[in-house]
Amino acid sequence: MSTHAEELKLRLMTIELLRTAKYKRNITYRELSAKTGLPVTVLSRYAKGHVLPNTARAKQLWKVLSKFVGLENEIRSRIKFNEDGYFDNTEIIGDFNILQQAANHALANFAGKRVTKVFTAAVDGIPLATMVANALGVNLVIAKKTKEVGVKEFLEETFALKDSGVTITLYVPKDAIKKRDSVLIVDDMIKTGETQAALVDLVHKAKAEVSGVFSLIAVGDEWRKKLKLPEGCPVEVVAYIKQP
Repeated sequence: MSTHAEELKLRLMTIELLRTAKYKRNITYRELSAKTGLPVTVLSRYAKGHVLPNTARAKQLWKVLSKFVGLENEIRSRIKFNEDGYFDNTEIIGDFNILQQAANHALANFAGKRVTKVFTAAVDGIPLATMVANALGVNLVIAKKTKEVGVKEFLEETFALKDSGVTITLYVPKDAIKKRDSVLIVDDMIKTGETQAALVDLVHKAKAEVSGVFSLIAVGDEWRKKLKLPEGCPVEVVAYIKQP
């Protein structure tokens, strides 16, 4: 997708978020003005579709509005830990509305940045990564735990699951990520960081660059140390939660 197309899509979806705040959440223009720092008259023209915000203002509005309208609160309401400290993410990764909002969130944060591929690991990250790739208008690459017969060469990365004594190897077709690619790593949840670190290493083995990391949920922040991202590489997480 061209930068112009990305920016237009961002501006339009910001208006939809503003309308959600005004008409579905019944937040007054006065309240919205206090939260966003924009005059009531300007917000009214945006919400009524009389004018579109420019890209810089759309990004500003999105960051403010998304904090109290929609995705993060919706995700948090569905996270329920069991007695062992695990939670079932089925209601999150299987909900099309959440995935659509998440794709919009990714677009808002990565529009204008160079992204040529979206990269994830099978299995739970696939629905989210598919939606994000579609929003950004780029292809999706999936690292799998098995080799496909029809593929001649693979890049592979082996890592150990924390405290399990089990190793996992991820495989990706050698030509799926090329040297000139700028790759956005997407996953539904980051807990220990091993899987995401393996994806980063696979991108490096392809001699490509990591353009960023996007996840719906992250448990704590110890995982950041394992990713070995270049300085300034953006990491966007919708909901941070503490380890129970």
